[in-house]
Amino acid sequence: MSEFFHMGGYALYVWGSVGVTAVVMIANAVAAILNHRRELCRISRRLRRERKSV
Repeated sequence: MSEFFHMGGYALYVWGSVGVTAVVMIANAVAAILNHRRELCRISRRLRRERKSV
């Protein structure tokens, strides 16, 4: 098991890459969720404005 985590001497590179990949994937998911919410709010405001002007 120790050899698995040591990765044949490349542990820093391997686990660093895994960590960076995980951070980027999580940040991408969070950004997509926030963008989706922002767009829903923008559409809602636009519909309210259009209803008031009619």
